[in-house]
Amino acid sequence: MRYFRTTSGSDDSLIAVEGDTAYDLTAVKQRLNGFADLAAAANVAETGVDDLAADLTAEAPVVDVTPSVRALPVVPEEVWAAGVTYEISEEAREAESGMPEMYLDVYGAERPEIFFKATPSRTVGPGDAIGVRSDSTWDVPEPELGIVLYDGDIVGYTVGNDVSSRSIEGENPLYLPQAKVYDRCCALGPCVASPESVGDPHDLTMSMSIERDGETLYDDATSTGEMARTCEELVDYWTAHNAIPELAVLLTGTSLVPEEGFTLSPGDEVRISIDGIGDLSNPVIEV
Repeated sequence: MRYFRTTSGSDDSLIAVEGDTAYDLTAVKQRLNGFADLAAAANVAETGVDDLAADLTAEAPVVDVTPSVRALPVVPEEVWAAGVTYEISEEAREAESGMPEMYLDVYGAERPEIFFKATPSRTVGPGDAIGVRSDSTWDVPEPELGIVLYDGDIVGYTVGNDVSSRSIEGENPLYLPQAKVYDRCCALGPCVASPESVGDPHDLTMSMSIERDGETLYDDATSTGEMARTCEELVDYWTAHNAIPELAVLLTGTSLVPEEGFTLSPGDEVRISIDGIGDLSNPVIEV
């Protein structure tokens, strides 16, 4: 199943979508206001989120889920990200950096690059604006498969946008936190898809388009099969010797990189799609 969070005023609802049918799980269990609640209940019951949701759909009312009422589908306490997991990403970061050899070393190394990305206050959902820094001259979206973990276990996948300042990181690799972590630097959505609904996370088509003033400036697709590391490997390194929060998201890197010289501008619209999960669209503003 795919799980959406909708909001109406101060009320949130958890919507489970199976095929073309959407069920309001909150109408059956009022304490299920979001995916975190469902994951917590499934963890206690020692069952999967889909198994628990399936028990509720028999009583749940069928509803419409329109993009206008979709919200951040999961609110992780922390978002982390892996870098240089695709060859093209390694090549792009070599091109931006004055120390290109370090990225090649990471791409071929046993230990992956894993870094802190965002807090809830820095993360936006579908339709909300992502940000580019006013002190940066080269900014790009980075479409990525996101792994959702609850209590250390993979409970779902989402679409992520690891918005990045390539000019700041390229100036000095030690500036990576400023290039990656700032207001509206991360987008997640449109839903959380269960592992059962996604199938093999290493065999998914991922695409991205960027529009400006009605013109498509970028449109390309790739496969998560191009990733040099597995989701399980990245999770193992992320969680080793690290007390991760109960609910957290790990972004797994990108292989869709606009040509050198392209930079996001306020008013642009970025759309990222991953098979089995859905479309994440966000306008761009300056922060």
